[in-house]
Amino acid sequence: MLSFFRKKTSDELPTGGSAPSVAKGNPSLGGTTANGEVPPRPSLQELGYRNANDLRETIYDFLRTIRDPEKPSTLEDLHVVYEEGIFVNEPTPGNVNVVRVEFNPTVPHCSLATLIGLCIRVKIERNITHSLKLDIYIKKGAHATEDEINKQINDKERIAAAMENPNLRQLVENCIKDED
Repeated sequence: MLSFFRKKTSDELPTGGSAPSVAKGNPSLGGTTANGEVPPRPSLQELGYRNANDLRETIYDFLRTIRDPEKPSTLEDLHVVYEEGIFVNEPTPGNVNVVRVEFNPTVPHCSLATLIGLCIRVKIERNITHSLKLDIYIKKGAHATEDEINKQINDKERIAAAMENPNLRQLVENCIKDED
């Protein structure tokens, strides 16, 4: 298993970046209004999707092209990601869309499962520009240390720390880059 994840304190985390931020008191950034209310966010239709299935298909189209870190195949070719493993759940009370992505490593002891989860997260976050609550999990029973890996790939601080590592960042970039 990769051990590149290290928890960072909030003082160590970068303050800028391309990811959308949530700021209290600024409704345009997804925070609360001055009176503490959460402003409504756009519906799926207002974001340009026909329905939840359309969002699911869009996300799958991004994921299917991710390349395996060790093999010259895509995650779709290896059946690591599959359309049935993407679930668009009910939005939060603030109308943030909730998406769960389940993936299936090729072997129960896959040493790169954490890296694959990281690639899935980065690919979605870079391509879906609206607010999204994203949960990424290994398919139940598909990996020997799935609980530990699931915790790592859903921890924002660990993700940020991992993406600051230049070698790891390059690995992710190579896996998620689009074919020309």
